[in-house]
Amino acid sequence: MSRSKPFPVFRLLCAAFLLLLVYAGWVRTNTGDAVSAPLRVGFFPNITHAQAVIAQEMAAEGNHFFSDRLPGKIPIAWYPFNAGPTAIESLCIDSVELTYVGPNPALNGYVRTKGTDVRQLAGSAQGGSALVVQPELAGHKTPRDFIGKKISTPQFGNTQDVACRVWLKKGGLRVTQTGGDALVVPAANPELVQSFGLKQIDAGWTVEPWVSRLERDFGGKIVLEQPNDITTILVASEKTMRTKPDIAR
Repeated sequence: MSRSKPFPVFRLLCAAFLLLLVYAGWVRTNTGDAVSAPLRVGFFPNITHAQAVIAQEMAAEGNHFFSDRLPGKIPIAWYPFNAGPTAIESLCIDSVELTYVGPNPALNGYVRTKGTDVRQLAGSAQGGSALVVQPELAGHKTPRDFIGKKISTPQFGNTQDVACRVWLKKGGLRVTQTGGDALVVPAANPELVQSFGLKQIDAGWTVEPWVSRLERDFGGKIVLEQPNDITTILVASEKTMRTKPDIAR
């Protein structure tokens, strides 16, 4: 009895598998090990994250100035976030390896992980945040002026949100997550600007370019600035520091 011929699909699968092995061997031979995965870096579309905003735009235009200066010229994948707490959460679950972020979310992440994660690499930006009020509230300059008022911040627990709550509490106001003497309402920056324009909030505590948007588009008045405060830092996960020390450096 003659033996049956192998099923054609099976033979095709075998051939494809062999080609895959040959290709994998070629990749290791020609790249030294394996194709380098992109370095995943988080940032916000704010002027206070200028390094990342500029780098992403340059890369989109084919200019890889930043990645060309990393060991092995590893490509960079840029991940935009609205505010710090979300970026730090992504860092802790390894969705990103580094991120530009405000100091408060970075500190919160360090405390929450009991010091096992979140490592500061460098400072990045100073100043650029402000409290902006509606034009008719330009005379409101102390925390007590904001009793019964609604202030919006980029996200609960982000650097501006914490600064706002601390400032109000230091002024003697009782502020809770959901109310108190003054209401602090977290909202993404585009929503914050929209709410300000619709007069749904009395003030916004945010960063550039949103501060200038509130001024230019709706006549907002700056009543408090933080020119000397650190607005942005660059942090890495402990895993990145351990497994990619040359890149982190």
